[in-house]
Amino acid sequence: MIKVGLENISESMHLFEGKRVGLITNPTGVDAEFRSSIDLLSEKVNLVALFSPEHGIRGNLQAGVELEPYTDEKTGAHVYSLYGKTRRPTKEMLEGLDVLVFDIQDVGARYYTYLYTMAYAMSACAEYDKHFVVLDRPNPVDGIHVEGNILDLDFRSFVGYYPIVQRYGLTVGELAMLFNQEFGISCKLDVVKMTGWKRHMDYQATGRLFVQPSPNIPTTETMYHYLATCLFEGTNMSEGRGTTKPFSLIGAPWLNADKVIDTLKDYDLRGVSFRPQYFTPMFSKHQGVLCQGIELYVTDKDLYEPVYTGYVLLDVIRHMHKEFEILNPYAGGRAPFINLLTGDRFASEDTLNLKQIKEKLDHDRKAFLQIKERYHIYEF
Repeated sequence: MIKVGLENISESMHLFEGKRVGLITNPTGVDAEFRSSIDLLSEKVNLVALFSPEHGIRGNLQAGVELEPYTDEKTGAHVYSLYGKTRRPTKEMLEGLDVLVFDIQDVGARYYTYLYTMAYAMSACAEYDKHFVVLDRPNPVDGIHVEGNILDLDFRSFVGYYPIVQRYGLTVGELAMLFNQEFGISCKLDVVKMTGWKRHMDYQATGRLFVQPSPNIPTTETMYHYLATCLFEGTNMSEGRGTTKPFSLIGAPWLNADKVIDTLKDYDLRGVSFRPQYFTPMFSKHQGVLCQGIELYVTDKDLYEPVYTGYVLLDVIRHMHKEFEILNPYAGGRAPFINLLTGDRFASEDTLNLKQIKEKLDHDRKAFLQIKERYHIYEF
């Protein structure tokens, strides 16, 4: 079993001695015995404030629910919301702090808001001269494989703010280093490193028990499929929210699942299998309506290319079903949500065929690899 940054904090106490400390965390911020970073840090440092990302400190809120400042029931500590009126720590929030700590498990995907909670907090620390510390955790879909297209800044948002690919193959600490250097944040940054983690390890290989990072990421396998099926959030198809298998299921009342799965045999989609599956979402899209669906299974993690698989699914389904729609921008939005997820316009406008998409993914992957490798702090 590896040790995460939280479990190695005793070796980095010089970063906190005599300092007033704030903590950004959620239910994944625990050690191997499920002791919270809130409790562990409060025993070792002068912990004076907590900061809540999407889903709350305790993970009790669904996606997109904005938070107001509140008091944590367990500790009585004041919690500043970073998913409400502001997603960036304000000067007032940081006034009483010297150090802001980040301890959250990410899912290895660009379109995950915790990454930009971290980036916004780093930017605020740079502006207000605060020290930022990341307690590092594994990349749960490994630190080797890279896939996707680089985000076009015309589509930057809270689900994709910097020009990186969807599957970036870095730990959250390494990603913080990349953000800080490549994109000019330039805050005072330290990463409390893990011990025992190697780049080839996904979450299961770490030997650690799994704490779901957010309400709709229930298993370690879900994190692979999330890279493929999150795109369907921007369509009139269910991405499985409201079922027991979000992101491992996609579907709609009008979907011909058997025909889609039969067509997928014409594509070289390795490491993944599909089966038809009926489901009825209890909430979110198609609530209470029986859907024909497709369930995804990982059969070989090293061969599976989830980002490309998602684009294939999208292409096959849209050209097979006249009922398929790209959703309009949310109220006040400047672009369809699928553009924010893909970081480009080709999915909403259907301007590239699959061959061109694959070429773009290969080109952007190679370009990002050259940047990524500068920030490796763990061996293969």
